[in-house]
Amino acid sequence: MKNNDKTNVMRVLDSKKIKYESHTYEADPTLTGEQIAGILGEDTEKVFKTLVTQGKTGAYYVFVVPVEAELDLKKAAKAAGEKSISMIKQKDLLGLTGYVHGGCSPIGMKKQFATFIHETAESYEKVFVSAGKVGAQIELAPADLIKIANIKVADIIS
Repeated sequence: MKNNDKTNVMRVLDSKKIKYESHTYEADPTLTGEQIAGILGEDTEKVFKTLVTQGKTGAYYVFVVPVEAELDLKKAAKAAGEKSISMIKQKDLLGLTGYVHGGCSPIGMKKQFATFIHETAESYEKVFVSAGKVGAQIELAPADLIKIANIKVADIIS
């Protein structure tokens, strides 16, 4: 991959000397996570989506869950130590994270928010997350992802 094809996520991983594999596909923002897993030829349990929420206190939190799973807002609030949390509005995503809907990654956001990943991630050798733009995914060891993005592991899906 040429250097100018690299996303911010890839540059962050390169700077920390973390091994990853990048995968690209036709950038289509209407694709579901399940469809992307199919394009990658991977189980939906190994392909994760990044969700951004706001707690009752006003703090923002990031949750990384398998694409076929639903974030359990009660479990997520408990993990974050909040009374309640809600999803942010899609229009607020870019300004807050630097990423667009469908291309949001837990790595390299404008600001580091408290981030949680579903506990099943640790059971896989490799997991997939967005590479920071629509049409690009990165595959890496969950331990590396957890370390680079300072992620806490929690039971956060229904």
